[in-house]
Amino acid sequence: MNLRKKYDIPGNAVITIAGTVGVGKSTMTNALAKALNFRTSFEKVDANPYLDKFYDDFDRWSFHLQIYFLAERFKEQKRIFEYGGGFIQDRSIYEDTGIFAKMHYEKGTMNQVDYETYTSLFEAMVMTPYFPHPDLLIYLEGSIDDILERIKERGRPMEQQTPVEYWKEMHQRYEEWINHFNACPVLRLNINDYDLFQNKESIEPIIERIATFMEQSQKLRKI
Repeated sequence: MNLRKKYDIPGNAVITIAGTVGVGKSTMTNALAKALNFRTSFEKVDANPYLDKFYDDFDRWSFHLQIYFLAERFKEQKRIFEYGGGFIQDRSIYEDTGIFAKMHYEKGTMNQVDYETYTSLFEAMVMTPYFPHPDLLIYLEGSIDDILERIKERGRPMEQQTPVEYWKEMHQRYEEWINHFNACPVLRLNINDYDLFQNKESIEPIIERIATFMEQSQKLRKI
């Protein structure tokens, strides 16, 4: 059965998946896209000309990296809506500003002038009625212990070598960010409430929750 039609999810909907490293954004993106017959939008890391330079010298390249991410995500968001929607998106344009650029500024790897230039550009490009915001942002959340366990299970070498304190800080920053986020409706999903690896059918209750939430959000907008 077509789950999109069963739960009356609009065919032009754009749903963004957000959350810290290890929560399963890519898995959720693929599972929802398959179940709803939507397209996927993933971050393009390979073509990034600043990434290697950034890891060699944070202070020099953090501003360039963030500007590059902003431009690429903006173009991708525009492409999605020009296509007519029907997308599940892995990571949002909002996380770069609310979490990563802010972290660089607070840690001193981006100076104040660069940070203010970056944030004012973000405000002008994204935080405006003309920018096509997603219909829904799904925030995948879990305890830091659960997330550390998932990172360990995933076994990516670079992640294994990263100090635990970094993951704890990132988890905290994501929690603070989502608690103040209001650019579009937010549905929180706890990673312990489903298991898409062991039980493929667990995607249907999630879609049911999405449908109910989107319907309620639409009603609230009309009030």
